[in-house]
Amino acid sequence: VQLQASGGGLVQAGSSLRLSCRASGRTTSNYAMGWFHQAPGKEREFVAAINWAATRTYYADSVKGRFTISRDNAGNTVYLQMNSLKSGDTAVYYCAADVASYGFGTLPAGQGDYWGQGTLVTVSS
Repeated sequence: VQLQASGGGLVQAGSSLRLSCRASGRTTSNYAMGWFHQAPGKEREFVAAINWAATRTYYADSVKGRFTISRDNAGNTVYLQMNSLKSGDTAVYYCAADVASYGFGTLPAGQGDYWGQGTLVTVSS
């Protein structure tokens, strides 16, 4: 499975961005999917996860109420809608897949089976 993240950019605080992560190589429709970010000088952190059926989502406290994860299984794509962006959201954002067929697998623990290359989000204050 190859994951390609896109949609990052430079925005002002308070703005919105939507990240996309498209999978290729095989379908990810039965995998849990997630987003992570890594700020400069910091470790990679969990942001959000969605189960394979898109019936459950899970968020880091820092993004609850501002970010929304969703997926389009027919298009093998997962999205991260980011609203009310803050300077603290500046980071490289990575998508990941976990082959777990239930829940979120090990994504909330910071692990995944497949990783994308990352897309940079810069929020200016």
